[in-house]
Amino acid sequence: MEWRAVKAPRVLKALIAKGWVIKRQKGSHRILARHGQPNFTFAFHLQEEIGPHMLVRIAKHTGLTSEDL
Repeated sequence: MEWRAVKAPRVLKALIAKGWVIKRQKGSHRILARHGQPNFTFAFHLQEEIGPHMLVRIAKHTGLTSEDL
């Protein structure tokens, strides 16, 4: 799998497409929920770019793949 830097809105859109929903939000911190999985905190400003290492960490918690982006 090849990960490349991606803007935060694209990652958030991909997570929502995979079945995650925004449970609540305070500022830039969004708590995402998906049935059968623990909540995931998405704490990125929408203008931020998320690097490959952080994308791998997000993928481990959410099931996101590089193809989803």
